[in-house]
Amino acid sequence: MAELSDAAAFPPTVIVVHPRERRSKCTVEPLRGRSDFVFVRFPDPVPVRLDGYVRLGMGGPLLTEADAACGLLVLDGTWRLAQRMEPFYSELPVRSLPPVRTAYPRTSRVFRDPSGGLATIEAVYAAQRILQRPVTGLLDAYYWKDEFLAANDWLSAAD
Repeated sequence: MAELSDAAAFPPTVIVVHPRERRSKCTVEPLRGRSDFVFVRFPDPVPVRLDGYVRLGMGGPLLTEADAACGLLVLDGTWRLAQRMEPFYSELPVRSLPPVRTAYPRTSRVFRDPSGGLATIEAVYAAQRILQRPVTGLLDAYYWKDEFLAANDWLSAAD
């Protein structure tokens, strides 16, 4: 029960999902219904005020504990779809993750994924760890949980 009260102390993490993202392949789909996450179908309006939020992305300063009071917005879709959504959230400061190794078996035959690319659940988990937020249950439905944590031992510290 302490988990819920801890989660309520932080702004909810907003996950904006591109409509062409397949829910059956979506790594954050199991988080729907949790009180610490708000899911939005792009381009629908976000139902929370985004004042004080940062957007997780590439090319910004590193996300650090100094961002702990900020809300977090994450774009969910293929790399190309996420890039198309970025301009709609350009008012939010971008924060990047330090190097994190993915365990997700990506195999695009059409486009090359950026180096350092992660599955959305991996990025969310790493961000929540950095922001010192509860992570219990985030990876429970992620098939590659053990491989991901083994490849990133700094993320698997005890709660």
